[in-house]
This record gives sequence, structure tokens and C-alpha cells, in this order.
Amino acid sequence: MLAGCGTLKPVKDTSVNHLLDPLIPERPITGGSPAIAISRPSLPSYLDRQQLVSRSGGGDGQLQMNSYHLWAEPLDAAISRVTAVNLGRLMNSLNIQPVETFVTLDYQSLLEIRVSRFEPDSANVLVLECTWKLQPVAGRVANTRPFRTRVAIAPADSPQDLSDRAAAMNEALARLAREIARAL
Repeated sequence: MLAGCGTLKPVKDTSVNHLLDPLIPERPITGGSPAIAISRPSLPSYLDRQQLVSRSGGGDGQLQMNSYHLWAEPLDAAISRVTAVNLGRLMNSLNIQPVETFVTLDYQSLLEIRVSRFEPDSANVLVLECTWKLQPVAGRVANTRPFRTRVAIAPADSPQDLSDRAAAMNEALARLAREIARAL
């Protein structure tokens, strides 16, 4: 029994953890208005997982889940965090934050995002389809607005190479933030 213990070798973890990052250029932020809370977006259940998801090439509804490329944080939390930073930089406001960051209800509006698609298709194009609305805390119900963008991704050298995917997702979220900022 002791001889068998000496033959065990540690298993090397070959997984890659990905993180979304804001793309709007960093600058000193001095303003306190507008005060907007960013709720965690609703995601389709197939995206609400640790693995990165892609659509297969046949238009047959098949998904590919990569067990070695994982999100470093829940995707909904990453989207709200990156959207808050992007919007804060665009609007020069320190008070645009994920809703969990607010200690009290001292925000004027709540940004709600409903993602219906946020993954690359078989043509190496990342697609972000969602709706969003900026709901005032006090006031009538805001209108929901559609958003769709496509970001080209360089073809992967191998099925395991997903290096450009997070960059394309970051670009799609920056485009969404610019659209929301124009509406403010």
C-alpha cells in the first residue's frame, strides 16, 4: 500500500481563467452625478456558467462549452462591473456602480440589462444582443431599448485558443456603455 502512494503525481491545472475589463480610457473622475446603480443583468441559462460558451457552425442550435477556458467571476457580475466603470468614465461620475456596492438606496436610477446573446458565432463574430432600460427610482416605468452589436474576432489557431474573445466582449460592452451614455 505504501509503494502505491509514491507513484501519485500532481495533476497540472491547464485551465485558463478570463476576466472582462473596461475599455473606456481611464481618467480622473471628479463628479458625483448621475448616481446610477447597475443591476446584475439577466442572462440566458446557457451563458450562466463558469465555462465559456460558443455556438457551433451548423446553425443547428448546438453549443460548445470549453472546460479549460473559464470565467474568473460570474459573467453577470463581470458585465455589471465593467458597465459601471465604462459609464462612470464616460459620464465623469463616481456614483455609477454595481447595485451591490451602494450601501443605501442613494442612487437616482437603476440600469437593467437583459442579455439574450453574448457569445461568438461560427463566423468568428462576437454577438451581443440585449435590451436595457434606465429606470428612475422615483417616476414612471422607463421604456426598454434594444441593443445589438457585432465584433469581429480573429480566427483561433486552434479550438482551444480563445485569446481574442474577452477583448471582443470588452469592446461590445464599451459600445453598450456609449449608447447608454448618449441617452443620459
